[in-house]
Amino acid sequence: MRFLVLAIALAAATPAQAQFRLDINRLIDSARNVGRATTEFDEKGEIELGRDMAARLLGAAPLAADERLQRYVNQVGRWLASQTERADLPWRFGVLEAPQVNAFAVPGGIVFVTRGLVAGMRSEAELAGVLAHEIAHVLRKHHLAAIQKNAQASLAADALSIALSDRGSLAREKLIAFGTEMYARGLDKSDELEADRLGVVIAARAGYDAYGLPAVLQTLQAMNPEDSALALMFKTHPAPAERLESLEQKMQPTLDAYAAQPSLAERFAAEARVPK
Repeated sequence: MRFLVLAIALAAATPAQAQFRLDINRLIDSARNVGRATTEFDEKGEIELGRDMAARLLGAAPLAADERLQRYVNQVGRWLASQTERADLPWRFGVLEAPQVNAFAVPGGIVFVTRGLVAGMRSEAELAGVLAHEIAHVLRKHHLAAIQKNAQASLAADALSIALSDRGSLAREKLIAFGTEMYARGLDKSDELEADRLGVVIAARAGYDAYGLPAVLQTLQAMNPEDSALALMFKTHPAPAERLESLEQKMQPTLDAYAAQPSLAERFAAEARVPK
């Protein structure tokens, strides 16, 4: 009965009253949108955060002083990124002077791979598979979502808003700390497996042998798990065997369909100075 009375009252309202209610609803919606805008990353904010995080990470491991290698990895990475829906991001790729075996991306399109990982590769298709996996994280905003989730749980809404808008604030420093700490903890397993699947697609779309990433995973699987160079990689990623099994279950038709594409082993050996 109460709902019937309300319906009759609304039907009997004057146009001015109806307009007033519509304006109030519009204002409420606008307020909600402003609230979301101040606690979520737009693309500009994503890029700026990524640059801040990259600067922090480079403090722990510098870029390798090898211009030819850096140029080569950037050429491969940018070609891969150009095949994606976020080709217009300011993509940058770098090789870190570190013996550890690892690769990671930061929001906004910056991707790093360690010299230790590159040294274990045998072809450009393998390099492309690893870079495509990291590109996939950026495309799906996996790191950004994890950072935002952590920040929303730890910072008040106004502090998060300040962190997004003021790059010199204490709140911003906390936000960057959340991000850099994440690389020691790792992403959710589902994010990593999704990046494997999408990475295979990106590499195949770019013209590489689709088995590049699985080949790297097989190399990792064959390495001694007690090797200290693998510690962080194994801590922050699912086991290579699990990743290979997931790719076999979900991507076997794609892998087989694009297995005949070039692996470019000789070019990789020449550009990355990897002994045959």
